[in-house]
Amino acid sequence: MKKTVMLSGILGFLMVFGSVSCAGHGQLKAFPEASEGMERFVIVLPEKAKAEEDASMVELMAGKMMMTDGVNLVRLGSAIEPRPLEGWGYTYYEVTGSSAMMSTMMAPPEGSPQVEAFVMGSPLKVRYNSKLPIVVYAPEGYEVRYRIWSASKTVSTADKK
Repeated sequence: MKKTVMLSGILGFLMVFGSVSCAGHGQLKAFPEASEGMERFVIVLPEKAKAEEDASMVELMAGKMMMTDGVNLVRLGSAIEPRPLEGWGYTYYEVTGSSAMMSTMMAPPEGSPQVEAFVMGSPLKVRYNSKLPIVVYAPEGYEVRYRIWSASKTVSTADKK
């Protein structure tokens, strides 16, 4: 009896966490491999209750680790743009634009050390959807990072003026 219960528990654990780690990979076959000079990044989101998914967004950020002066604001001239996956009705994202670095021009204190930082282009917020993977194509040498945004439960009323 104990072995049956323990085995059932282990199988349940594997089914739940196996499905989370594999969610969306069936649909991944629809997305092409990265073209030359590009890399494909895939984000598989954990499943949440529908109301919680509806109240969440995913912020996509594409950039590179670079040495900066630690004082100036530094950005890349790139952006993440949505693209339709022809014949499927899915959306994928592509990093476009310049990978040239832009910076404010404040003089750092003399002798201040350089700092390695994640320098990114314009981020993009997309709908949270655990049913499909988020696929981003970025130039080689880029990293794709993301964070989850959730709406507050507090809803405020605007004033009429």
